[in-house]
Amino acid sequence: MKGRIPRMFPGGLRVAEDEEEAAVDAVREVIRSKRLFRYYGVVPSLRHSRARELETAFARRVGTAHALAVNSGTSALVCALAGLGIGPGDEVVVPAYTWISTATAVLAVGAVPVVAEVDDSLTIDPVDVERKLSPHTKAIVPVHMRGAPARMDALSELARARGLHVLEDVAQAAGGSFQGRPLGSIGDAGAFSFQMSKMMTAGEGGMVTTKDPMVHRRAAMYHDSAAPPNIGVAADEWLPGLNLRMSELHAAVLLVQLGRLDSLLSDLRTRKRALEERLVGRLGERVAFRRLTDPDGEIGIALIFFLPDPRLAERIVPELAEQNVPASRLYQEGKHLPHDYVDLHAYEAWTPLLDRRTWSPGGGPWSGHPRRIEYPRDACPVTMDLLRRAVHVDVSPELRHDQVEQMASAIGDVVERSL
Repeated sequence: MKGRIPRMFPGGLRVAEDEEEAAVDAVREVIRSKRLFRYYGVVPSLRHSRARELETAFARRVGTAHALAVNSGTSALVCALAGLGIGPGDEVVVPAYTWISTATAVLAVGAVPVVAEVDDSLTIDPVDVERKLSPHTKAIVPVHMRGAPARMDALSELARARGLHVLEDVAQAAGGSFQGRPLGSIGDAGAFSFQMSKMMTAGEGGMVTTKDPMVHRRAAMYHDSAAPPNIGVAADEWLPGLNLRMSELHAAVLLVQLGRLDSLLSDLRTRKRALEERLVGRLGERVAFRRLTDPDGEIGIALIFFLPDPRLAERIVPELAEQNVPASRLYQEGKHLPHDYVDLHAYEAWTPLLDRRTWSPGGGPWSGHPRRIEYPRDACPVTMDLLRRAVHVDVSPELRHDQVEQMASAIGDVVERSL
């Protein structure tokens, strides 16, 4: 295939000539103001905080009343859980396919994660969620994996019926929607990541979104021990916090990236749909494509299909690489992998959780929990079977039309030869 195909770093790919000048100007302005900290700078300045400006713009874009800028996607999850009042004695249902931080964020607030299967959408299965509920369940965390929305209708209905909170993990799907509603605005809170591989990036960073002023108030206090006086909280209402703030430099870069989010979404969706149309027409009878809960709401960063047998996926991916197709298996293990490779997106790799390891000798949140929860390695067979059979093809916003055609042809040829 002509020309190297770029891999899936959508936000990072646009930190280049078309964005460089604006981003450099934004960062330069922050540096010259001598205000790198969101509350004040070296010299008095009338310039409002870039972090605050980003929060206002992001909340408007997502459609929530509040947004809180933090230093990572994991911090966003932790702050959102604290904002929702999740803590010791509580259980939170998370999917078996997500970055490990979705589960460890629950541990960070002293609660216990309960793991549920995903279905062929690769998002949490509402049927298995209901099976995993207990009297101690307080929240569900649907993760909009690989740019596609979870079944927010079924999950929201289940949560309402059981009086549960819903925290959307939107780390991999900024700009996506479900039935016309922006992701991050449907549940009680949303958590976004701005790490390097995400739709918007400043290298690191995160955002909490919510329509509930009390959730925002609590999350803000948790993210910053100095926040209460800055958000008008009386001294007798303060709660202890940490330091998870976003810097003005990160916020300046992210404001530029937010301004081009819609054009990035348009480019990704156009290329993903063109690739999908060609391959579904050619292979639709022979492989199962990932089911999308809302095709119009996904952001288009990946095309995923399932082969009948994991061994086929193991064989096909190297052949696709030889054809310059940016493909990978969603879960892989074995002698062919680098000795230090661990895919922390899959439940079976979450060793700290599976072994219930903690930082304290007291047993962490499981100690004294109302019921015993363990994590057998074979607890999520549906998820692990799907992941082992899945082939993931990166979709870049920089793909040319001829490269889309070449990728479709190469994938079709390789799959047809192998089946």
